[in-house]
Amino acid sequence: MSANGGFSLMELMIAVAIVGIVSTVAYPSYQSYMIDSKRSVAQADLMTFAAQMERHKLANFSYAGAANEGGDTGEPAIFSHHSPASESADNKAYNLTIDSLSGGGTAYRVKAQPLVASQGALYYYSDGRKAWDQNADGAISASEFCWRC
Repeated sequence: MSANGGFSLMELMIAVAIVGIVSTVAYPSYQSYMIDSKRSVAQADLMTFAAQMERHKLANFSYAGAANEGGDTGEPAIFSHHSPASESADNKAYNLTIDSLSGGGTAYRVKAQPLVASQGALYYYSDGRKAWDQNADGAISASEFCWRC
């Protein structure tokens, strides 16, 4: 009686094939989960951003001057432009900016622009509307006025 102390080549090939199939199925799901979780963080950040914009308006009677160096658009001065919800500046997935100011400082649109160009930006408007540029074409269509389209 001889004792076989290892795996045959066939057993090893079957194990490698199983691992390959499982990773082929699991990896896209994992990527989708990561994108969705980063988008959720950006949504939370935009809501925090909007609350800070409202505080700025209460103190200054206008949304004007909420950006860095007293500007109306660009990176906000009211809090750090990286994700305040959970990310450090080194791990940020979105840049937060004041995208536009209208009505003489009575209305705004803030934006969470993803660092990955193939993903669409998220927007929040001062009137409570939420938009997601789902196809990343730079334009918001009527069907994109939601965050979970």
